[in-house]
Amino acid sequence: MGFANGHSVALCNPTTDCPDVRAIHQHVGESGRVFVSVLIRVNSVVAEPHKLIPAHPAHSAVPAEMPVRLHIFSLNCWGIRYLSKHCAQRYAMIGDLLSKEQHDVALLQEVWSEKDFHFLKKKLGVTHPYSHYFKSGFFGSGLAVFSKHRIHDAFLYKYTLNGYPYMAHHGDWFGGKAVGKVLLNISGLAIHVFVTHLHAEYCREPDSYLPHRVVQAWELQNFIRHTSAGADVVILGGDLNMHPTDLGIRLLQSYTGLKDCYNETASFDGCEQGFTHITDNPFTHKQELIPFGGGIRIDYVFFKGSKSVDVSCESLSTTKGPVPGQPFPYSDHEALSTELELHPSEDLKGYSDQEKDCTADKLSELVNIVTEARTEVKVGLHCAERMRYTAARTGIMGLALLLLELAIAAVPCFALGTEQPFPKASFYLLGALCFTILFCTTLLYIFYSMEVKALQGAEDQMRLALGSLQERLKVFPKGKYEGRSQTEPDSRDPSTLEPDD
Repeated sequence: MGFANGHSVALCNPTTDCPDVRAIHQHVGESGRVFVSVLIRVNSVVAEPHKLIPAHPAHSAVPAEMPVRLHIFSLNCWGIRYLSKHCAQRYAMIGDLLSKEQHDVALLQEVWSEKDFHFLKKKLGVTHPYSHYFKSGFFGSGLAVFSKHRIHDAFLYKYTLNGYPYMAHHGDWFGGKAVGKVLLNISGLAIHVFVTHLHAEYCREPDSYLPHRVVQAWELQNFIRHTSAGADVVILGGDLNMHPTDLGIRLLQSYTGLKDCYNETASFDGCEQGFTHITDNPFTHKQELIPFGGGIRIDYVFFKGSKSVDVSCESLSTTKGPVPGQPFPYSDHEALSTELELHPSEDLKGYSDQEKDCTADKLSELVNIVTEARTEVKVGLHCAERMRYTAARTGIMGLALLLLELAIAAVPCFALGTEQPFPKASFYLLGALCFTILFCTTLLYIFYSMEVKALQGAEDQMRLALGSLQERLKVFPKGKYEGRSQTEPDSRDPSTLEPDD
């Protein structure tokens, strides 16, 4: 049976392959033989409908030329036009670096201007002929991918929470933070590559954006899990704005099974402890990094194989602030460069990764992590509800003042000869102030209502996930997880914040 798109389905030949059909053909004529053949073909299709669905063009069996080596590059470019220092010169330096090193895939963040993307696209036209820029928000997502291999597909998911529009000096809300995905076919393997940039952490304590970042991490792991089911290799790179032990990182790794290149690499060459934001970089605020020992690690490259392909990290390196021979670094962040080796799995017919990892200990740990994440989301939810109530109350007061002023303005209309008791200029200014208060609080009420809905949705998803994890945990003997804590390390108990329905 042929198809217009070039794919075909092989069904049995009724005259040669199926003995039951041969027996039937002995008792029917030529016209009946044709009818039986067609009937058997239709029944075969119904019995095995998956044979009609062609495999994805970017996915095939494990290639014979394994092992395959992949070189991955990731950098937050700090490319805010007219605001970032030496922006044009640094993009030229980044382009020269990528042209020289010739990585298989380059994952860039904070490429806020499409003009800068097109500049890099032109500069890398020979070494990285395939590229994609993810558009989102007012300024754009800032995410870009350059590849030596053809990009077969691309998709963008914008996070539901991303800061506050009135915090204009932070700018995250206008950037439209998201996660982008591209699908590559490298040596016959389906490589799913993700690039992301999460909300920045402007203050460690208190961190008013922590609930937003936790929800982003939750959506990120959901997006990766649900879109990479058939992948041979999964790669995630970007600026996650979280320390290695932060809740969002633990949630992402525990749920997806992604491995951190820094922890898995056989060879490392770079800043101490893998820092990607260091005091030696002249573009960073040194006072903010001193409490952390001179640097923090917030940029990552993660990877994961499959039941048919194993992945190992052979090397990882970072830039170290100032670039030799250049007056300034590539960015305020350090670049990551890693080499991954792909080779056939030792047990192609073994259990899936999910089945291997479903041990009692890991399930118990995941329950604790999701419970902690749910607690943080509930804390953010209560803050958002309180702010929405404040906005509503302020708006009602503004509306009352506006109605009172309109009533005073109507007095001369009903009492002939009576003059306006207030000066006109003051009266108009007060009216404009009341209208502005009403307008702004209405917008804030709408925004906080959207934030409340997003937090409630994430909390509901976490509640369902917790129920599923706890149900799966019951199949294990109690002794395997009995001594482990089933509550989050945070002292705040979710049950005291809001009872479940």
